[in-house]
Amino acid sequence: MAAQAQTSPFEMIGGAEKIRAIVDRFYDLMDSDPAFAELRAMHAPDLAPMRTSLAGFLNAWSGGPRDWFETRPGACVMSLHGKLNVTKEAADQWISAMDRAISDTPIGNDQLSASLADALRRMATGMARN
Repeated sequence: MAAQAQTSPFEMIGGAEKIRAIVDRFYDLMDSDPAFAELRAMHAPDLAPMRTSLAGFLNAWSGGPRDWFETRPGACVMSLHGKLNVTKEAADQWISAMDRAISDTPIGNDQLSASLADALRRMATGMARN
């Protein structure tokens, strides 16, 4: 019996185009909704570099192209955020915005959407200082 090729989460989500749509929706929400004011204040006025970086990170993290890691050898997303003193409130805002972005950008698989949101929720929660 031939081995079946495994499909990565990156492919199941819909690839770089769908990940970029989620990221763009996330930053659009963060930039326009006052509920995310503390989170927005932690970012530079120009969100374009962050849009590109987060999309690249999520591409690599989900099993797609590893460009983000290749251009940042040894980078750890948790360590990179450590210097920001992420509060629980800011982490909760990040989670809320990302949950909405995933919900607003259907990937055609509710279970995968929920798993993606849950994994990112745990990552964001881990970044909050105690």
